[in-house]
Amino acid sequence: MFSKVNHIVLQSLSAAVLATAVVAGAQTAPAAAASAPAAPADQAPAAAPAAPTWSVGPMDISGLIDGYYGYNYNRPSALANGQANDLYNFNDKTDQFNLSEARLTLNHDPDPVGAHVDLFFGRANTLVNGGSHDQGDYIEQAFLSLKPPKTKGLELDFGKFVTSAGAEVIESKDNWNYSRSILFAWAIPYFHFGLRTSMPVSKVDTIGVQVVNGWNSVTASNGGVTIGLTNALVKPKYTWNVNYYTGPSNVNTQSGYRNLIDTTLLLTPSTKLSAYINYDYGQNRNHFDTGEGIDSSLNHWQGVAFAVREQATGTSAFSGRYEYFNDPNGYSTGAIQHVQEFTGTYEYKWAEGLLSRVEIRKDWSDTDFFHKGDGNLVKGQATATVGFVAFFGPKR
Repeated sequence: MFSKVNHIVLQSLSAAVLATAVVAGAQTAPAAAASAPAAPADQAPAAAPAAPTWSVGPMDISGLIDGYYGYNYNRPSALANGQANDLYNFNDKTDQFNLSEARLTLNHDPDPVGAHVDLFFGRANTLVNGGSHDQGDYIEQAFLSLKPPKTKGLELDFGKFVTSAGAEVIESKDNWNYSRSILFAWAIPYFHFGLRTSMPVSKVDTIGVQVVNGWNSVTASNGGVTIGLTNALVKPKYTWNVNYYTGPSNVNTQSGYRNLIDTTLLLTPSTKLSAYINYDYGQNRNHFDTGEGIDSSLNHWQGVAFAVREQATGTSAFSGRYEYFNDPNGYSTGAIQHVQEFTGTYEYKWAEGLLSRVEIRKDWSDTDFFHKGDGNLVKGQATATVGFVAFFGPKR
């Protein structure tokens, strides 16, 4: 499957990972929390209620249903752009009710062997896997895991898995806002297929190496691999993630690389207030024959997002997000533009496993990019969305 050069790369990376596992020191357990008052000698302390577990054999089961109604004040028609919010994903269809996602998850944590499968349907599946049937239709993730004993926490996964890049994820319930950011939709990949590793090198720092078939590809068309390097530093008041991906991206050739630098700083100064800063820089080197020679021009894009979330009460939360994205070659969004967006979201948790979000969002560009009516293009769009998410499983 891989070329001879890639085989050598794989061997070198594997050796490096195993060497790291051998030399890493033993991890000290986190300090114990303050003890609760002791129970009387003749009375056993009350056991904490166990979390609900849905399972079939060794596999834990969880799932969700995510639907919404969206309204775009530009009223783009089906003739104009498929009646969609430009620059959106997953909840892009507008002026209608829509199923963003229905998901079923099967998971068994490695002990030392595990497996994870996410099956999903709806608009999210259509946009993640596209129209190609070789990307794993209706499968978001499907991978095997191995956590060898006595390797200080080293874990290896093989299969299809979501990218490590970005401040947001595909499941809306695990984000602060209902709609996904421009950076999530246009700056980074959704998923990879191949091998990934992770290993704690201290009590607060975890590193990883990935060897995958490029961006959003189960099968590679050029015989090359993309290398990913990940790092997660987790402190009590902040978390800092840095990810780097590099590899050939052009069809039928290993010439011309795509590179991505992604970093997110998550701030958690209190239990009720959180904020993050996400920055992405990407570039792609062309390599194709124009008939008059090889086009090896360089495309690049970059953007930054700021977000804040306030947990006002046990059931209500408010979130805001601002982004700036620069696409100077039109490689990412299809237009040469500077684009910005602001999103405000109110969340209400009706019960355990049921939440709703009401969201107002404004996108604007320095060029006529957004569809209006049957075909006019304007510099901005404003949308309103109401989303409902129901979910179940052992981990809520």
